[in-house]
Amino acid sequence: MIISATFSKPVKNIQEILGRPYLRIKIKAANTSNKTSYFVESFTEKQAFHEQKNEQELDEFIKDHAGKTFKNCIIRTESEEITYLANKKGEITVLTKKLKTQTVSSPLTSLTKKKQYLLQEGTPVPFLVLLGVMTPDGKVINSKYDKFRQINRYLEFINDIIPEVMSSVKDRPLRIVDFGCGKSYLTFAAHYFLTQIKKIPVEITGLDLKQEVIDYCNKIGKELNCSGLTFATGNIADYNHKTNPDIVITLHACDTATDFALEYAIKHDCKAILCVPCCQHELNQQLNRNSQGLKEKENAFAPLLKYGLIKERFAALATDALRGEYLESQGYNVQMLEFIDMEHTPKNILIRAVKTGAAKEKSSKEAEQLTTALGLKPTLKRLL
Repeated sequence: MIISATFSKPVKNIQEILGRPYLRIKIKAANTSNKTSYFVESFTEKQAFHEQKNEQELDEFIKDHAGKTFKNCIIRTESEEITYLANKKGEITVLTKKLKTQTVSSPLTSLTKKKQYLLQEGTPVPFLVLLGVMTPDGKVINSKYDKFRQINRYLEFINDIIPEVMSSVKDRPLRIVDFGCGKSYLTFAAHYFLTQIKKIPVEITGLDLKQEVIDYCNKIGKELNCSGLTFATGNIADYNHKTNPDIVITLHACDTATDFALEYAIKHDCKAILCVPCCQHELNQQLNRNSQGLKEKENAFAPLLKYGLIKERFAALATDALRGEYLESQGYNVQMLEFIDMEHTPKNILIRAVKTGAAKEKSSKEAEQLTTALGLKPTLKRLL
């Protein structure tokens, strides 16, 4: 049985073949019933599309596109990992690696012995059941274990900042805004954890650009009877609310959308920020324009600009490092933390910032030195 499949490195005419310019496609088994179905998530540069496939449809998709439409394809079964690789001539190599059956078929048993999660397997959690992560008796579905683990990791970040945030919240609900909430697995998780486990009254607003996503979230919220949880359609840059939030969350807001969320949090005296940046294109594009001039000068960063892949990663790290510096200069204590394992996604840095009120002048100077040396003009600097 196929557990997962990942397609990447598309051919140039991908849009002609599949109708959209997909960059990668991730497929996972959606349930453990006798009739297996698969959840398909297809990514373009700025969007993600979802659909279901049955086993026959998945087999046909692999046959038609593995190593052909996508030059890289990794398929995992219960016993092996199969990799399709295509070279420039279109020749396909298939590599097979045997896996330890125990590790693949029983990830829950091996991992849950090592760690006690805030949401524990065996205890049914309504939103996890409704969203297909748990069975009604509280068993985590094997193909959803990564999501279960991610949700718990996220709740740990929230749990750590609650004492500091609640010290300034008196006689009212805790206010949270989730910018770019998407399908809101983590928004529902925060609501459940805070209201049902921590017994803290909350007002949580989820904001997203896609109306169909917001309609879906509001529907789930009504089914779960989530008091104090609302969803709205809107742009982060234009968002305005009559009351300031205590916590701002922004997970995988694309490129400078993250900067607008951070600006909102800073200017509305937000007590804590949880931010997982995504698609840091802005500084990479600026480095592209500046790189030739920087290489011609005696510049300590020149080796980091020589190779495209290194430059892209350097730009992403520089973007988040500067965000950390700007937050510290505005009176926040900042930590850079690992959200989930690197094996799942390279976009795993979480910026956690808690307001202390003690602005660090040194951070502002260090940010200025880096931006001057590289000729950068970050959006967050301009917004602040």
